[in-house]
Amino acid sequence: MTKEVIDYGFTAKEFGPVTTEPTYSGALSFARRMYSKNLESAELVVSGVPFDTATTNRPGTRFGPRAIRAASVEIAWQRNWPWEFDPFQLLNTVDYGDCYFDMRRQNHVPAVIEAHASHILDSDCAMLTLGGDHFITLPLLRAHVKKHGPVSLLHFDAHTDTWEDEDGGIDHGTMFFHAVKEGLVIPEKSVQIGIRTTNDKPLGFNILDAGWVHAHSVSELTDTIRQILGDRKTYLTFDIDCVDPAFAPGTGTPVCGGLSSIHALQTLRGLRGINLVGMDLVEVSPAYDHAEVTSLLGATLAYEMICLYVARHKLGEVVDSRD
Repeated sequence: MTKEVIDYGFTAKEFGPVTTEPTYSGALSFARRMYSKNLESAELVVSGVPFDTATTNRPGTRFGPRAIRAASVEIAWQRNWPWEFDPFQLLNTVDYGDCYFDMRRQNHVPAVIEAHASHILDSDCAMLTLGGDHFITLPLLRAHVKKHGPVSLLHFDAHTDTWEDEDGGIDHGTMFFHAVKEGLVIPEKSVQIGIRTTNDKPLGFNILDAGWVHAHSVSELTDTIRQILGDRKTYLTFDIDCVDPAFAPGTGTPVCGGLSSIHALQTLRGLRGINLVGMDLVEVSPAYDHAEVTSLLGATLAYEMICLYVARHKLGEVVDSRD
C-alpha cells in the first residue's frame, strides 16, 4: 500500500505546490503550507497576530488567525481560480505560526509585534499577516517602513481609521492617524476603499467611499487605484468589514452598504502588477460568523493577495504609471 502524506503542515520536507490532503482533516496551516521557523529559503511568511484588545466594539478577532487557517483548507486543494499559476510552485511560502505577546502587558504589545515583523523582514521574506484587530497594522507598518521606506497604503475598510489621537492609545480606529504623523505612509499616494462612516479629517488620503464604489465599475475602480498608487511600494491592508455584513457578518464593527464578496475579489484581481511589499487581512471575528462564511472570505482574499505578490515579484508584471 502506498503511504499517503497527511498533516502536510508538519510533515512536508520541502516547498511545493497545492496539496490534495482531505479538507476535513489534517494540520490547519494556512493553505497547507509547512509550519516552520526556519526562514533560510523562505520567500513569503504567513503569520498570525491574535490581538483584539484595541477593538471599540465586539472583541473576538484573537480567534481570527485560527479560523482563517481552518477555512483556507477549503481552497488549498487546487490552483486558486481564476489565476493561471499555482503561487506555491513559484514562491517558497511557510506558515510561521503566531506572534507571541503577554496579554497582561498591553503597552508592550506594539513593540513586540514590530519586533516579530522586523525579524521576518530582516530575513528577506515578505509577510502576509492574519489578524487580529486592525491596530496591528500600525506596528507592522513601522517594521515594513524600516525596510522599504515610506509606503503607499492600499486600504479596504468601512472606516478611515484616522480619528485623532494625540495620546498614543492602542486603538483600532487611530492607526492611520499615527501612520501619517510618523511619516510611515504617503497619504496623497494612498487610497482607502469602501469607506462608509463619517470622519471630517481624512488627513489627505484619497477616499473612494462605498457610494463611489457602487456607482462605478470594477475596471473604473481598479484604474483609479492604479493611477493613485503608480509603481510606488505599497502595503495592502484589508479590514473584512469593508465587505457588507450580508457577506461577512463575523466582524467586530459591521457597517451596512459595503462591497459584496465578488466585488472585493474582482477588485484585488484587477490590481495585478502593483508593487506590493506587505499585506494583512484583519478583523475576522469567528464568534459572530455564520457557517464560516467570513473566515472563508478572509482566507480567499488572503490567497488573492499572495497571487498579487507573485504576479509582481515572480512574473515581473508591473503597473503602467501612465494609466
